[in-house]
Amino acid sequence: MKKHKLSLVVLAGGLGSRFGGNKQIAAIPGLNCTIMELSITDAYRAGVTQVVLIINQAVRSEIEHTILPRLPKALDVVLVEQHNALVPDAYKTLSQQRIKPWGTGHALLCAKAYINNPAIVITADDYYGASSFLLLSEHFKNSPEWAMVGYPITNTLSEHGGVNRGVCNIADGKLVAVTEYLNIQKESAHIFGNNPQGLREKISQDALGSMSFWGITPCFFDYLQQGFETFLQQYNVNTQQEYYLPDQIQQAINVKAQPVFVYTAKEPWFGVTYKSELTSIAATLCALRQA
Repeated sequence: MKKHKLSLVVLAGGLGSRFGGNKQIAAIPGLNCTIMELSITDAYRAGVTQVVLIINQAVRSEIEHTILPRLPKALDVVLVEQHNALVPDAYKTLSQQRIKPWGTGHALLCAKAYINNPAIVITADDYYGASSFLLLSEHFKNSPEWAMVGYPITNTLSEHGGVNRGVCNIADGKLVAVTEYLNIQKESAHIFGNNPQGLREKISQDALGSMSFWGITPCFFDYLQQGFETFLQQYNVNTQQEYYLPDQIQQAINVKAQPVFVYTAKEPWFGVTYKSELTSIAATLCALRQA
């Protein structure tokens, strides 16, 4: 396998149930490309030479015939299908009873065989801004440690109601924990959200949110593998519980296995859950890309 200085893993295997289709391949009105193509182009310009796309079988043909021809020719692109059957042999029976994908932790684990160098990990339906890729590219030129780019919470709120965000607890420039707050909204001059105990709590105006923009090294896959086996051992087939990537990063932090350096994003983040949101941010993305 070819050695790369920096790779990009795009988690694009979700089913997009709330979107009403495969949002990974939904074109942005006016730009004739998908959000993940913008991210891949930004990553390429920041020094990424390999892209591993974690996809579901339903979008493979569209990606191969429409999206791949539009990507920079010099990129080494690998397509990896995320299947529920991709589990250790002892858990094959469990996988046969599972309908939804196993989650973002499992999606990244599917890339294990293809990553032997530092990698940036993103989701396909989030727009992160070109400068965020440059931040982690520069980080890995100077450090072998993990990293993330956090986005000011105040810039990730919605005019249409409350949002759920992972709020970062940071000390000495490193991530301590990500705490999930629900129904975050601006109320008068302050930001409030429901903490894990269900209590309404003020959130700092300077707080950073984790929007799934991670920088990892190959050793992280060992944590993912071990964590996934533990997850499967405890899995209840009567639930749709998922194996989440942030939980495994948190576990590594908890056992002091790895520090995670935190950088503050310089550009806005845009996420897409519903089709209407893709239309509403299209004009903004067009303006940003043409600036």
